[in-house]
Amino acid sequence: MIHSIPVAPRRKDETLQEWTYQQLRFALLIGAFAPGVSVTMRGLAKMLDVSLMPVREALRRLVAEQALHLLPTRRVTVPAMTTARFEELCATRISLECLAAERAMLAVTADDLADMQRVDETMNAALAAGDVVESVVQNYRFHRHLYAAVRTQVLFPLIENLWLQFGPFQRAILERMGKEVRISHYVINRHTDILRALEQRDAFALRVAVEADIRDGTVALGRLGLGDTQVSASPR
Repeated sequence: MIHSIPVAPRRKDETLQEWTYQQLRFALLIGAFAPGVSVTMRGLAKMLDVSLMPVREALRRLVAEQALHLLPTRRVTVPAMTTARFEELCATRISLECLAAERAMLAVTADDLADMQRVDETMNAALAAGDVVESVVQNYRFHRHLYAAVRTQVLFPLIENLWLQFGPFQRAILERMGKEVRISHYVINRHTDILRALEQRDAFALRVAVEADIRDGTVALGRLGLGDTQVSASPR
């Protein structure tokens, strides 16, 4: 299944190739493409109203980042999630995001905390309304605001790459389970704990809160979803 792609305006200083890449990247981040689905250059070019050339280059970059998979037949697909891949991605996310949070802690300002609080409130409203896309976007914004407080050349790009690989699976699980599960104890928001630890400049509490946020949200929901079906490696 392919959902509609939200298209952002192209900046004056942005090349068509970069704009195309960013649109497809964001589409993967919010799960616009379901796990296992095949994507075509012609189809994507039509959706974005561009020629094949920028789409071809964007797909090449996304395959290199493991956000997409190139089959021997030259078909490009969204990787399906398996239990082994899911567990490895989760463990890597916990390690990298805890490190990123600790490194960013002293750089976070009072204005940053206020912005993150507003983002979290928007995310909670989206969860309560059953708006999957908006909740995913706001969760991304919350964590991005924290980790990007300190400029990094390696760490944050690695984290974003992991998010790209999670996006399609996360949305598929949320939509399959429905609103009742999304707002139940299967989705525990630890953002308040993260904000408190940042305000108190408590590195240990921050690490615990970030790990708990991933484990109680992504990990718990993902394991529930993978256990809900025996065809996790097949197209959805």
